[in-house]
Amino acid sequence: MATLNAAHAANERRIGFPTSRGKTVARRLQDEDILPSGQPGKAPEIDLRNYVDLVLALAADTTLRAVANAVANYRELTPAGTPIEALPASLQYSAGNYLDSLADLAAEGSQDVRRIKLEVVSTWPEIAVHHDDGTVRRFVQPGANPSHWQHSGHRRSTTISGAAFADCILVLFGEKKS
Repeated sequence: MATLNAAHAANERRIGFPTSRGKTVARRLQDEDILPSGQPGKAPEIDLRNYVDLVLALAADTTLRAVANAVANYRELTPAGTPIEALPASLQYSAGNYLDSLADLAAEGSQDVRRIKLEVVSTWPEIAVHHDDGTVRRFVQPGANPSHWQHSGHRRSTTISGAAFADCILVLFGEKKS
């Protein structure tokens, strides 16, 4: 377990999310029971899933009022917009499950996570995972076409280096011992 303050410091240093914004967003997520609150005299401790939620909330770059809904929506995105029920059992996972798995791999010291880029689109709910071989795995809302823009206008996104993501996890949670 890591403290929320340590997560803010790691995010600012390695990913570039300002601590001031991180604290504001985290407070909102605590109000919505997405992140744990601390005890009197004890800082809140987060696990890997909580850390992924915090990173998603910051990368979504949305208003404070909408940040809790944004985290829930991004976690429920499906591969290529296919409804989860229509996928074979081995592929029934959401973006949240996928990101949690990446975080677990990073905590174990896997080098594979370091070679990807996580792109969180803030104009509409989409997460694109860019692999070093040029392939892109897109998670969008069920029924949406992942190869088309979901709205008219500009596409705004935040890209997080897999190495920075993995470094934050290793700093916060250390390498898991098997």
